[in-house]
Amino acid sequence: MLNVQMLVLDVDGVLTDGGIHVGPDGQETKRFHVHDGLGMRAWTGLGLKLAVITGRRGPAIGHRLADLGVPLVFQGSTDKGTDLARLAAQSGVAPGAMAYVGDDWPDLPAMTRVGYAIAPANADARVKAVAKYVTLRRGGDGAVREAIEHLLGQMGRLEEAVAMYAKPAAGGSAGGLAGG
Repeated sequence: MLNVQMLVLDVDGVLTDGGIHVGPDGQETKRFHVHDGLGMRAWTGLGLKLAVITGRRGPAIGHRLADLGVPLVFQGSTDKGTDLARLAAQSGVAPGAMAYVGDDWPDLPAMTRVGYAIAPANADARVKAVAKYVTLRRGGDGAVREAIEHLLGQMGRLEEAVAMYAKPAAGGSAGGLAGG
């Protein structure tokens, strides 16, 4: 059975569709998929660790990840392999106990060091070649949620995650964790 203690995500092309929207004032905006957010909350709700390593910087990234409670965020990464090693030292989780979702060449140094590499459907062919799992969904369109469901299924914990949302709360409405 798979033993993943930490999930590490790229942002552009994984949590987003890779598009960068720049307003007339130079402000960047990004589109995130709510299903990915719910999957990320379920992952951490099970006591599993979550981190992000991204080559870009920006308030949109910081705001969304803070909203989702992602505690370990490396923005502006110029070497994702080195930052993965820093993340391992900081978190105490060995790279072999990590899964990484990436879509493009800068992700390769991290993806080749972790225990379980995942690529979205629209990832570069070289990235897909090193991935142990390629999602059916594209980056920014629920690929992270699919990756999380895949991992939890392989770990025998998917039904536990679903139960966090499916159990009735006091008063009879659906309970569990907040959405994504």
